[in-house]
Amino acid sequence: MSVTGQAARPQPTGGAPPPRRVVIVDDHELLRTGTRRIFEEAAGYDVVGEAADGDEALAVIDTVRPDVALVDIRLPSMNGIELARRIGERHPQTTIIVLSAYDDPDYVRAAVAAGVSGYLLKTTPGRELVATIDRICAGSKILDPSLIPGLQAAGTATATTPSPLTARERDVVVLAARGLANKAIARELGISPRTVEGHLNHVFEKLGTTSRTELVRLALTTGLVGGGPTDRR
Repeated sequence: MSVTGQAARPQPTGGAPPPRRVVIVDDHELLRTGTRRIFEEAAGYDVVGEAADGDEALAVIDTVRPDVALVDIRLPSMNGIELARRIGERHPQTTIIVLSAYDDPDYVRAAVAAGVSGYLLKTTPGRELVATIDRICAGSKILDPSLIPGLQAAGTATATTPSPLTARERDVVVLAARGLANKAIARELGISPRTVEGHLNHVFEKLGTTSRTELVRLALTTGLVGGGPTDRR
């Protein structure tokens, strides 16, 4: 975790607006350093914190309350989609932007559903990145143009696909998507951990997924688990 500067927002001097305060969240130090350098060379931005995983990011953001949170998708401890959702709940004034190497339509849809204002790719040139973030901070919702064809194709393929999951299976997947372990899901739903495991195995079979991460990503992005769990104890 890295916090720089002060938690209080800088006051404008001479009528000039204060710089936008940015927190960079990426598990690769080299990429954080490169992104920081882009902002250091641009006018109107001040990097006030960095984090290598989701938990660190929340701690930094709680402290400095930035104007912009720039987050990757694949992070240790908590994926960027769940992180975006939590940032939005705790700091609705913060503009959340994904900067990722992943152009998977499922990731993009899930990020938008989680409340991000932009989804940009790490291949974006530095000056273009800053200009796009300027537009996002001014109120635009922007996806990298190269993402649009994949989203359109994926939307056509999945638009009429019904959910094969039972209500209880959806409950389990909703809680798994929030990062809960099997024992915690069991406590939440009033069932045994073995029953949770059984539900997850059935879901794996129905959806053709092979890992918990793949399952959560698919469920979040296809509407299989719309809404939260209901009480069926």
